[in-house]
Amino acid sequence: MGDEYTIADMAIWPWYGAVVKNIVYDAAEFLEAHTYTNVIRWADEIAQRPAVKRGRMVNKTWGEPATQLHERHDASDFELRTQDKLDTEK
Repeated sequence: MGDEYTIADMAIWPWYGAVVKNIVYDAAEFLEAHTYTNVIRWADEIAQRPAVKRGRMVNKTWGEPATQLHERHDASDFELRTQDKLDTEK
């Protein structure tokens, strides 16, 4: 990420950011991702953006229930309808 967050960052981060952080494919070791310190910094910076954190929750059905938002219909769903809250309603 340069001085500004761009459409290029938005397009590549979900795939390459996840590869570098070893979230998908288990390819980080093979690609020696740990040697690309600027790419790791870029992936970390984008991952910390509030909109990215929210976006990663939508339609997620794995991981911690508090990070899963199976359906999103309203902005308040991020606070009120995560899977951990829905599970306690049952």
